[in-house]
Amino acid sequence: MGDAEQGDGAAEAEQRPPSSGDEKVDEALRRWMRWDKNERTRAQAVALLGSVSVSELQRRFCSTLTFGTAGLRAPMGAGFNRINDLTVIQSTQGLCAYLLKCVSDAERRGVVVGFDTRGQPEIGCSSQWLASLTAAVMLSREVRVHLFSSYVPTPYVPFAVKELGAAAGVMITASHNPKEDNGYKVYWSNGAQVTAPHDSAILASVKEHQEPWSVACWDVTLAQRSPLRSDPLRHVDAAFMSAVANLCWHREVNSRCPLKFVHSSFHGVAHDFVQRAFATFGFHSPPIAVPEQKDPDPQFPTVHVPNPEEGHSVLELSFRLAEHEHASVVLATDPDADRLAVAELSDSGEWKVFSGNELAALLGWWMLSSWKSTCGDSADLRDVYMLTTAVSSRILHALARQEGFHVEETLPGFKWIGNRIQELTAEGKTVLFAFEESIGFLCSSLIPEKDGVSTAVVVAEMAAYLHDRKLSLQQQLLNIYHMYGYHMSRTSYVICNDAVTIRRIFARIRDFDGSSSYPDACGGVRVVHVRDVNTGYDSSQADSRSVLPVSRSGHMITFTLENGVVATLRTSGTEPKIKLYTELCATPGTSEVSNLEVELQKATEALLRDFLEPEKNKLIRPAV
Repeated sequence: MGDAEQGDGAAEAEQRPPSSGDEKVDEALRRWMRWDKNERTRAQAVALLGSVSVSELQRRFCSTLTFGTAGLRAPMGAGFNRINDLTVIQSTQGLCAYLLKCVSDAERRGVVVGFDTRGQPEIGCSSQWLASLTAAVMLSREVRVHLFSSYVPTPYVPFAVKELGAAAGVMITASHNPKEDNGYKVYWSNGAQVTAPHDSAILASVKEHQEPWSVACWDVTLAQRSPLRSDPLRHVDAAFMSAVANLCWHREVNSRCPLKFVHSSFHGVAHDFVQRAFATFGFHSPPIAVPEQKDPDPQFPTVHVPNPEEGHSVLELSFRLAEHEHASVVLATDPDADRLAVAELSDSGEWKVFSGNELAALLGWWMLSSWKSTCGDSADLRDVYMLTTAVSSRILHALARQEGFHVEETLPGFKWIGNRIQELTAEGKTVLFAFEESIGFLCSSLIPEKDGVSTAVVVAEMAAYLHDRKLSLQQQLLNIYHMYGYHMSRTSYVICNDAVTIRRIFARIRDFDGSSSYPDACGGVRVVHVRDVNTGYDSSQADSRSVLPVSRSGHMITFTLENGVVATLRTSGTEPKIKLYTELCATPGTSEVSNLEVELQKATEALLRDFLEPEKNKLIRPAV
């Protein structure tokens, strides 16, 4: 054997990690060590061999990322199903190859790339770094890249895709997930998140392009020195704020508004953008920022989870500041500013945190009444639409029945809403409002994505308008329920980290107690209809086929009970949760709601107890 051959063998031996005892794991680890150029994640991969089980190694290295309701999302770290340098390069190679095949002028139109402020310094993995790698892969294939020079809200990426006519967009974010996570959101040329067939086709392309194409894919300096790279920040920011200004209906009311607002950015990106949006709407003073949460911090040190949807437990700093400043409304955006939580100080001195469904009732009413104030009460509503998801409140349906506009439901996830918005606007329809119950809102059709920045200032204007008429947000919500019917809803969840257990739970529901059918009762109340989007079954339809498209990405089964309760069980697309959604609606004019609350509580507990069996399946119920 020659010296060169001996040298090559020594180098290969040096790169080969110790054996795990599992052949598939060892082969995956060898590929990892060949392809990964990040010394920190390479070292982490070797260290994992002696510190975790073989099953954990299998999860990390023998499986890959898949598109959920919000793109690719996972903890940061070594492994083919984690977010890291290598998996971002692989994902971008697959996306790039697919774009070049499907879009004839993809190189010229380019790809928008944005990022939030997440990161794990111990493995050198920040959102900005991953965005630069994304840009490097595209630039290595001579594809133009519109890479933001600073962090931006997630909605800026789909807005930029449409504004610049780009072929696609990528946002590096994990939104409100725990600090350990990051993600990779892909937007198609219409500005909406990718859905079928693009999502599965991109994943197939990723599998065909696993090995990094060249050293250039790792060269983040390409994003600074390539003539094919541009910075869209100034242009997109100006265009976005100009578009937001079109949602302002009552500038004079805003200018004299005596209300004070508090805003928390949850250690994320939103502060500067929300401040500018308030100025755009003519408010004489910006919202008061929660100082401890104003600036980006990937450790999210003041909250147990960076998710404003958690309510009181994560809004305490906002409430304290609001009380000190005599502010009556709290606005809280999640770390990437695509979601919004709202709270209002009650006359009793307690803070009312509005659920996503309650905010949707207010915003749906507001957008409709504002639109009618411009077009006139006799305006034709036959081409006006509002959109919601199948697990969200049916309050928009109640408004539509009385007012005459259209409401459509989509599968959970704003990607479905975004694509439907694009289809409707292409048909000449007007989309006034869209929402999902997990505090995701879009006022008008500004972008095909939920947006916490524009929604925050729209809520502020609505509060100012109501205050001018001596009404609070809570009082107006009651007025809406009196006019259109109370909609009592609950959203809760249990945590289950074991995929096998989740599959077993839903298999039992589809073959309930060995009956070869779904449950026929819940808590002693007869089940009158069942819809299962995973199998395409809907007993309410004449042909038993679901109107919603079949979805294989997760489980979702909806039960309609004889007492009017609609209950849905669904697995989360981004977290290890089984979510429970229950709602009971009353007829307009109903003033007694205590019976509704009792019935709803009973149905929720029965759904959990009878169908999920939390004790038997060792499910974790969050502390209330």
